[in-house]
Amino acid sequence: MSNLIALEPVDYLVIGHVAHDLTPQGPRLGGTAAYSALTAQALDLRVGIVTASGPETSLAPLGNIPVVSIESPNSTIFENIYTEHGRIQYLRGQATRIDFNSVPDVWRRAPIIHLGPIANEMDAMLPAGFSPALLGLTPQGWMRQWDSECRVSLGEWKNVDFAMARASAVVISREDVNGDDDLIEHMAHQTRVLAVTESAAGAVLYWHGDRRRFRAPGITEVDATGAGDVFAAAFFTRLLKTRDPWEATRFATLLASYSVTRVGLEGIATPREIEECMIEVLR
Repeated sequence: MSNLIALEPVDYLVIGHVAHDLTPQGPRLGGTAAYSALTAQALDLRVGIVTASGPETSLAPLGNIPVVSIESPNSTIFENIYTEHGRIQYLRGQATRIDFNSVPDVWRRAPIIHLGPIANEMDAMLPAGFSPALLGLTPQGWMRQWDSECRVSLGEWKNVDFAMARASAVVISREDVNGDDDLIEHMAHQTRVLAVTESAAGAVLYWHGDRRRFRAPGITEVDATGAGDVFAAAFFTRLLKTRDPWEATRFATLLASYSVTRVGLEGIATPREIEECMIEVLR
């Protein structure tokens, strides 16, 4: 394991592979674990990451966030190709599977535990011994499959109903389910709170049999990578603090909108942006 220091309790634990994203400008660090952890840290939470990565991936962009990284021959590597018809994604490598036994005992009681798979790298249900106040899922990695050419497509998530029933809140994107409204409705009935991000259109929240849309502000998009992960971290954080899914969705929608104005991890919110979002939400 790398970057392992004397571990203190954390407020927000995210578990999942970091990604080694191949871009025309060169490789860069990505994945739910990276984007969500940095967002939670920006929101003044103590954050920890449990992941797996290979020697080709630098975790330096994570700064002083403590990381338990399982040794792996290589990282999970994605190549995204953007066309006028949408994104084509390839899985070029896959890191070692994450075993929940690798999670330090002191982190198993984190108030927020966020399971953020990107390539089906772990189970969807926490074992005994974990006791978060809020268990958040971003299940895109359980809903992916890839063919012999490594092209990624929508796959079957096994045990979906059982896993979602145990979650406090779930965040997906319309892209994750290929815009399947029937599947979204089914998922909404299986969990307490479901947020569905819809890119520039904002987000839709399903809670207590109600459905409400939250529009995103008109902002020029530079890079949408990681916006859903920024949304998820902001949403889970505000949901635990306020117990108000509507307010949490509004805040997360605003904060995620800022993230698309910059490239990659540079899109993590600044203190000024966080303050502006809070002012807007509390008006």
